[in-house]
Amino acid sequence: MRAEFDVIVRRLRAAGCVFAEDEAALLIAEAESDDELDAMVDRRVSGLPLEHILGWAGFYGLRIAVEPGVFVPRRRTEFLAEQAIRLATSAIVVDLCCGAGAIGAAVLAHVPDANVFASDIDPAAVSSARRNIPNGQVYQGDLFDALPASLRGSVSVLVANTPYVPSEAIALMPPEARLYESRIALDGGADGLDIQRRVAASAPDWLRQGGSLLVETSEEQAPLTAAIFKRSGMPARIVSSEEHFATVVIGTRP
Repeated sequence: MRAEFDVIVRRLRAAGCVFAEDEAALLIAEAESDDELDAMVDRRVSGLPLEHILGWAGFYGLRIAVEPGVFVPRRRTEFLAEQAIRLATSAIVVDLCCGAGAIGAAVLAHVPDANVFASDIDPAAVSSARRNIPNGQVYQGDLFDALPASLRGSVSVLVANTPYVPSEAIALMPPEARLYESRIALDGGADGLDIQRRVAASAPDWLRQGGSLLVETSEEQAPLTAAIFKRSGMPARIVSSEEHFATVVIGTRP
């Protein structure tokens, strides 16, 4: 078994996998036969994201089901989930642009009394999110259009992990992202902020008084995002985590 492990590690390392030992251990643990293991290693060496091969991604202590082509939840986004969990009590929480539903699942795991809703425009993402958010309040559609109208004006925590990569920068992303994840989950328009503008413009209609909108963004974009929130009537603050290399902007409806 050790010899097999070492062979897999060498193959993964040669393919450019930085955490080859960890990945080899995961692949060996998940494979049900030698043939399946060989096929999984071949797929990883060809460049397929590890999470799409395993069928899940680790996120905030959970296993998040991730179907092929679906945006893989990033570890830095655990900081966004952490901020949402701090604000969510027994309240209505919306995970907008939910992808696989990692944030909504994390909120439910840590705030069981929260009433979580989620939506995404990508059918494959919605399929994954419905596996990860067990109460079934997951909807497909464009931003707020997907949500029940009854939520308008009653949302306490609105989390929107919108795409924020500038269109021209997508070509510079790692192949795992640009080749195997849906572009709609990555492309934020010319400056990366197009979807954030749309969310911020409509958020005050959906938030209750004192409710908050939270988005992940880059350190460079954060002041622009905060200004967008302010123009939409939501004073904003910027919080960052060196541990997660993450930046979150939080706007609150007065």
